[in-house]
Amino acid sequence: MKAAVVTDFHAPLQIQDLPIPEPGPGQVLVRMETSGLCHTDIHAAHGDWPVKPTPPFVPGHEGIGYVETLGAGVTTRKVGDRVAIAWLGYACGECRHCIGGWETLCEKQQNSGYSVNGTFAEYAVAPAAFATLVPEAVSSRDAAPLSCAGVTTYKAIKVAGVAPAETVAIFGIGGLGHLALQYARIAGGFTIAVDIEDSKLQMATELGADHVVNAANVDPVEAIQALGGADVAVALAASPASFDQAYRSLRRGGRLVCVALPADNGALTLPIFDTVINGKTVIGSIVGTRNDLADVFNLHAAGRTEIVAIDRKLDEVNESIADVLAGKVPARVVFQF
Repeated sequence: MKAAVVTDFHAPLQIQDLPIPEPGPGQVLVRMETSGLCHTDIHAAHGDWPVKPTPPFVPGHEGIGYVETLGAGVTTRKVGDRVAIAWLGYACGECRHCIGGWETLCEKQQNSGYSVNGTFAEYAVAPAAFATLVPEAVSSRDAAPLSCAGVTTYKAIKVAGVAPAETVAIFGIGGLGHLALQYARIAGGFTIAVDIEDSKLQMATELGADHVVNAANVDPVEAIQALGGADVAVALAASPASFDQAYRSLRRGGRLVCVALPADNGALTLPIFDTVINGKTVIGSIVGTRNDLADVFNLHAAGRTEIVAIDRKLDEVNESIADVLAGKVPARVVFQF
């Protein structure tokens, strides 16, 4: 099978011909149809984070495809099912996090395209329990970004507790941001889109943003405070400076939701007096659960969200990464197999 492989953190990905993997007990073999390119895949390929994957490995965790083979003991999936292979590739199901509804905090979790091979390949294996069914009304092209960008930002809006008529500032309007904006609107929030690219702000306007702020031209903190401040600020840009701006854009009682993971870990310095006196909250939000992903698919099937993406072939993986880093991609790249 054709696969894009990280062989070295300082080298381009290689397109290699690898053996088709065999599903083990409880697993399914999935023939991939699409796979989105997430910024996390780029961080993985470059070894940007403190906990690094081990080359060689296959990135990818926004994979959509059809079940071709069942491993021993699989009864919950059947051949021909269309499924998503997302970031959460496995959780134990037994720890306090799993049984408490927070399987994404499981300390035994495996992550697709990071600790186990992912979906930048014509075939991938996954535990049947973590191969989420994709509704017929959701195309494979749209389902790919929804499997990470969608479920991640849906979760961020959910944990922020956005209420109708609250103001939500989205910092970074890209693959995640264009969906965060839509989920904030679904929750009833007024939205402010913040980015440094006019084209992305135009996209945000077309998706229903109430206000847009170009942080390359004006101070986003001043601009948002002039609008009354944000009840919720969602930090989606992989820049520590934008996290600080997002915090300072909050009004009293506001909540900062940290989602993006800058290279080299990053740091956020909080003024204790301001945080305490003004009752501000800082929330870390990791990707959503399998239930959250089902919600995301159902919302899209109902026509509540829109995906902005461009199509590429897997052979174009290195050019696609360069385009994402250069800000040339409006929202998401989806590889078509």
